[in-house]
Amino acid sequence: MTKKVILDCDPGHDDALALLMAIASNQIDLQAVTTSAGNQQPEKTFNNARKLLSLAKTEFIPVAMGARKPLLRDLIIADDVHGKTGLDGAELPEPTVSPLKTSANDLMAKILRESNEKITFVVTGPMTNMAIFLLSHPELKNKIEAISYMGGACFGGNITPQAEFNIYVDPEAAQIVVDSGVPVYMFGLDVTLKAQLFEKDIQRISEIGNPVADVMTGLLKFFNLTTTQPFMASEGHVEGIHMHDPCAMAYIIDPSMFTMLKKHVEIDTSYSISAGSTVVDYDEVLGKEKNVEVGFDIDLDKFNSLVMETMKYFS
Repeated sequence: MTKKVILDCDPGHDDALALLMAIASNQIDLQAVTTSAGNQQPEKTFNNARKLLSLAKTEFIPVAMGARKPLLRDLIIADDVHGKTGLDGAELPEPTVSPLKTSANDLMAKILRESNEKITFVVTGPMTNMAIFLLSHPELKNKIEAISYMGGACFGGNITPQAEFNIYVDPEAAQIVVDSGVPVYMFGLDVTLKAQLFEKDIQRISEIGNPVADVMTGLLKFFNLTTTQPFMASEGHVEGIHMHDPCAMAYIIDPSMFTMLKKHVEIDTSYSISAGSTVVDYDEVLGKEKNVEVGFDIDLDKFNSLVMETMKYFS
């Protein structure tokens, strides 16, 4: 059954692939795209989303800008990873449709009110927009099917020793989401670091030969420059490009791709050395309610097949 989805993102190279997956999948009816600051400044992530829809010839999908900064903290961005535009490595077409003047929060509310079906949210950036929506529209919470997000980690971080970037940017927002009572699916570094594309995969994408695949080839080549070797990697180890954000979308398309375990999850909202870390009660020592389905493993063959199917869709 086709699922109605709103993608909340901060494009971002891996956000771009998540968006294209949603457009290409016959399992998803993409209702809207909302954007937040994160990988780059808010104006840039908003325009990047619009450019990607122009590239995919789907500018009829509404795009709305959301939060310009986290709920309580100063904004940090990942320009060291995604470049000065947020999508360095390829030239994208300029949007041809005028930008919406409505806010992300208002667009989300309008879609949920008017929908006869529940809506699934896929969040691939900081969860500020999602938290604002949950706080401002509690009457619509029962219209949410689930929230699938990329963020967090059980074991180790990528922006601090313990915190993953998306959660670190706005830990208070993440805590609101995991406390919401809505079904929540978490795709943290424990699984997203396994969702890799290699040089041979980039070559296959480049050979598809349509405009979307050509742009994605450039984006992946740039993104590959920021890939780091895992801790204590063996000599000769080749690390692929980590496709973090697409995991949250791929699960909605094909849940069989992932191994999930339901666990109790909390976010460290302190200002200490562990700020922004995701606390997953893996061994269930706290005895608290299991509130999040946590991804731990991925079928890489299925994932890579989905990536290739996505790219071929645009031919």
